[in-house]
Amino acid sequence: MTDPTIARIALVDDDDLFRESLSLNLGDEGYEVITFDRGEPALDFFAEGGAVDIVLLDWRMPKLDGIDVLRQMRARGIATPVIFLTVLSDQIYEEAALAGGALDFVEKSRSLSILLKRMRLILDGIKGDGAKGSEDGEAGGNATSHRLGELELRLDNSRAFWKGKRIDLTLTEFNIVKLMSTRPEEDVSYREIYDLVHGKGFVAGYGPSGYRANVRAFIKRIRQKFRSVDAGFACIENYPGFGYRWGKGENAANQGRDEDGMGEDMLIDGAAAD
Repeated sequence: MTDPTIARIALVDDDDLFRESLSLNLGDEGYEVITFDRGEPALDFFAEGGAVDIVLLDWRMPKLDGIDVLRQMRARGIATPVIFLTVLSDQIYEEAALAGGALDFVEKSRSLSILLKRMRLILDGIKGDGAKGSEDGEAGGNATSHRLGELELRLDNSRAFWKGKRIDLTLTEFNIVKLMSTRPEEDVSYREIYDLVHGKGFVAGYGPSGYRANVRAFIKRIRQKFRSVDAGFACIENYPGFGYRWGKGENAANQGRDEDGMGEDMLIDGAAAD
């Protein structure tokens, strides 16, 4: 019988040598690995009720590439954490992966230890959320939701609602909203938001503060999703040069502005601005 403490990993990659090598290495680290050489059989596996703790997903594959596999997973309600493994290093690919609902993006040239650390951060986060929910349930009844004004976060299934309407957030976007809304009126730094996504100390972007463009891109998408159901949404406020806060929504005129009075869209389009 399988030990329930062993994490189960799905590895989807059309490179036979890479797939075999990585699956053996992960097996040596104590993971149970299921491999797929294309996206279609992986989707069939989930459609038939298969379950894993993390999906390691190649970007470039024949017929159905990795981003399409991810989109189909999310469209079918499969919320399993996904890490992209790819040789594509341009920031545009990382942003597309994260926007599509992936939790991480790791270049294949990085060492195995880097991948293991990212996997452990995700697995520890899942266990931590479960333990916290259990503790909250024992202490406070059944703390499965968080409410703040018109916002409702359902913590048991990572669903967000604004004025009673569902906001279609990815898991990463949900966690960012949860981070800010559980600390209302408190300033949350760019770095803290980025660490929530990638783990503490991860370096990305251009220059010492390059990760800020990545955070801005997340915030922009989150704002757009809230505004799709409420054009006047303005609760995510800028703190120029530092980060963001979940406020009372009284400064709508400044929502599209960021550091030095520059438009947020300009900074996202010019990701190397920092």
